[in-house]
Amino acid sequence: MTNAENKGLFAGQEEQVLEFWDRAQTFEKSVTKPAPQGSYVFYDGPPFATGTPHYGHLVASLMKDAIPRFWTMKGYTVERRWGWDCHGLPIENIVEKELGSKSKKDIEAMGVDKFNEACRARVLEYAEEWRATIKRLGRWVDMDNSYRTMDKDYMESVWWVFKNLYDKGLIYEGYRSMHICPRCETTLSQSEVAEGYKDIKDLSTIAKFKLRLGQTLAGEPVDENCYILAWTTTPWTLIGNVALAVGAEINYTKIRTADSTNSYILAQDRLSTVMAGQEYEIVANVKGAELVGLSYEPLFDYYLEDARVANRENGWKVYAAEFVTTEEGTGVVHIAPAFGEDDLNLGKAELLPFIQHIGMDGIIKAEAGEFAGLSVKPLGDHSTTDVAIIKYLAAKNLLFAKAKYEHSYPHCWRCDTPLLNYATSSWFVKVTDLKPQALETAAYIRWSPEHIKEGRFGQWLAGARDWSISRQRFWASVIPIWKCPECAGLRVFGSATELEEASGQKIEDLHKHIVDKITLPCSSCNGTMLRIPDVLDTWFDSASMPYAQLHYPFANQEKLENNFPAEFIAEGVDQTRAWFYYLHVVSNGVMGKHCFKNVVVNGICLAEDGKKMSKKLKNYPDPNLVLDKYGADALRLYLLASPVMQAENLNVSEKGMEEALRKNIMLLNNIYNFYATYAGEMVESSERPESVNVLDNWLLLSFEQLVNETTLAMEQYNMPKAVRPITEFINDFSTWYLRRSRDRLKDSSEAVATMRYVFIELAKIMAPFAPFIAETIWQRASGYNFADVERSVHLEDWPQVPAAMGIADQQLLADMATARQVVEIGLAARDAAKLKIRQPLAGANVSNCTLAEAYQEIIKEELNLKSLQLEAGLGDLSVELDTQITEELRAEGLERDLVRQLNLWRKDAGLTINDRVSLYYNPSDEIASFLAQRAETIIQAVLADGLQAADAWPEGALVKEITLGDLKFALALKKIDND
Repeated sequence: MTNAENKGLFAGQEEQVLEFWDRAQTFEKSVTKPAPQGSYVFYDGPPFATGTPHYGHLVASLMKDAIPRFWTMKGYTVERRWGWDCHGLPIENIVEKELGSKSKKDIEAMGVDKFNEACRARVLEYAEEWRATIKRLGRWVDMDNSYRTMDKDYMESVWWVFKNLYDKGLIYEGYRSMHICPRCETTLSQSEVAEGYKDIKDLSTIAKFKLRLGQTLAGEPVDENCYILAWTTTPWTLIGNVALAVGAEINYTKIRTADSTNSYILAQDRLSTVMAGQEYEIVANVKGAELVGLSYEPLFDYYLEDARVANRENGWKVYAAEFVTTEEGTGVVHIAPAFGEDDLNLGKAELLPFIQHIGMDGIIKAEAGEFAGLSVKPLGDHSTTDVAIIKYLAAKNLLFAKAKYEHSYPHCWRCDTPLLNYATSSWFVKVTDLKPQALETAAYIRWSPEHIKEGRFGQWLAGARDWSISRQRFWASVIPIWKCPECAGLRVFGSATELEEASGQKIEDLHKHIVDKITLPCSSCNGTMLRIPDVLDTWFDSASMPYAQLHYPFANQEKLENNFPAEFIAEGVDQTRAWFYYLHVVSNGVMGKHCFKNVVVNGICLAEDGKKMSKKLKNYPDPNLVLDKYGADALRLYLLASPVMQAENLNVSEKGMEEALRKNIMLLNNIYNFYATYAGEMVESSERPESVNVLDNWLLLSFEQLVNETTLAMEQYNMPKAVRPITEFINDFSTWYLRRSRDRLKDSSEAVATMRYVFIELAKIMAPFAPFIAETIWQRASGYNFADVERSVHLEDWPQVPAAMGIADQQLLADMATARQVVEIGLAARDAAKLKIRQPLAGANVSNCTLAEAYQEIIKEELNLKSLQLEAGLGDLSVELDTQITEELRAEGLERDLVRQLNLWRKDAGLTINDRVSLYYNPSDEIASFLAQRAETIIQAVLADGLQAADAWPEGALVKEITLGDLKFALALKKIDND
């Protein structure tokens, strides 16, 4: 936080409100107060405390604060418990950097115990900074009793979720081609892969696969130098090639180039692209089916005679595959079963050799000759090994072409390493079995914005595949499976108690470095069961949150089951394919239904220039400095009313925050301060005041419209639609009602009562969105002034108003809208005629308009008219001004200008309405007669005790010269001593 002297006025007021909330324990009271509607449950996705809060966190926090505040005021109990995300690669990567670790081997050499305890120590490093910022933002949440995903109770519930799914046949071990991070040496899930795509330039290669002699093609013996051409964007996988795939019904062509004795085979549809700029002749045309069975010489012979490679007799041949197309490349696909899903499936179907020439670390194995020890995707230059492969092919006359190829490529979402497609074993959740039910229950979820339901979320869910949940890492919840190496028997545990009973050991911690030391006797043989080494994907932690935060089912059974699904959940748009998705999948597996009813999805906050926010570039305003400068309410209203609350991106701008401050907080504060000058003793009153004045009734009806509009928007979880009308109402309150009621406030109890009621009720409407100014206005207007710790706007009920207006009320609003339209047109006409508003006009004619006398008086005052004529009709409104200025009108205009100048003079002198003054003028001045004729009006307008001539100015008087048109005034003003 910055020093107190750097804080804005409203930031200082907000900190006083925070002090009141703490002293009065207002948040705690809001949770425990009577709730006739029962409980309202929402799930709060926990953040990592590995850094300080940024705007993305603040946006999510505002949704999670405004909506619970609203439903609390609607009569519900809304518990708000904070949580911390503690596991996974974000923490591991921080600790690795600190310890100087370069790979998993370094961690294992150091000891998993030491590494995990280092992770535990770093988890909550920035927790206090989070606590301070979240509190300053005005978010109410219980951080003293937060849950942590690394606590035993939480992790035990994760075990229960796993076993529940396992017992239902929804978890299995499989061998799949998946994306791995070679630096982290672990598999990644579908959503994690989707999170890290980047556009990069790779080297694409067309390799020459030489057909063996002694075979026939199209009835002719294969030429001595006949090659099949295959294209790849991953040259490093060519070492693992064991087959080529063609489309059985695709047309292929054998060609011979003019400058070569070689012949080449490729798809007819790719000829013009692949052979662009080269001369060639067509030797033969064949169907892909005729190529099937042909054998070729491997590009690399490292594994040709390797006895460890099974099914070598089926390798290095041509096979048919449905996935082959002619959209790019040569129409021939190189097959390396260890490095692609289609490749692996074809390998299984055709019993192909399986060559995995790299390890999980991405390093080429020793048997791969001169390439041994190379990283296939080194961080410094991801193309280095591809270049080495291409040079090798060129030297062996096996390279047909190479080119730079720009494409979208997946990177690790945490360490930014290019990912590899890699066949390995993993434990999976059988999402494909759950999908029909998950799609059915998803129909019951309401999304804001609505298009996410069938769009980003719905499409992802429809295309969902089985979820790889095992990770080859360290700091995470573990997979609670013990396996016998002798008979392969399994034992799955759903609680720490079960493991204690089976092992005879007391279990205080469920992390890998603890439970991996626990062995069990195998009941099927004499072997010793060991825990399988993998840990769980941290998204499994997150998906277990509804149950684990309550330590369900070991505690709080009734509490969860009576309040499931949750009413509300909110996070960023990226979570549609992550947390929202995983919650939904696991809930359908465990509970048989969806686990949340309403979702608000926010977009991404970008720097003002549209670029990604960067601490290094310092291209965005620091949130804590913004809170000090503009106050939390201004930031809240700016974000809540913005498109970011409807899953759109927002370029964060200080101008927007300043505008939110000016149009909402400052303007409302100014209205209140003017009102308080005449209000007298403040009293709380829930009764809607009665008034015969059309302006009072217009304001009350406008407020009731606001209540209905905001209530409906909040019930639909649409933040901008709820907040924007508040700004419009405050503007109307100031620029229409107050300006027309300034003089009335001095002697009208009806105007005072109307404003008092509106302030008290408007504060309630604003409470969820701008809780600080709402508390301040409500306390002042109600007369409590923070003295009664039992009273707060946030302990009040949401305003109730008639859902529908009567005909007379609707007519009043319509007539006032018409009057305002007449004024708008009239002001434009004055502006066009260059007639300032302080200059009275004789009158105006308004066509196609009928209004009662009360509205006509408002129009006359607004347009400064002596008379007004209305003519009924059905056409568009039009206003014709009488622009002829008589001497009397001119003099009255000068009078108004003079009064305005004098009141500005009073203001500059620091005088209030309680200060009376004496006013003097120079008698020799030409303005004596002018002032004498208008003395009474001027005296009343500037709160003077008189207007008198003076040959010399009184001692201590303020002297001013004012020029208005061709008149020059010399005046003196002196404050009257009240004593």
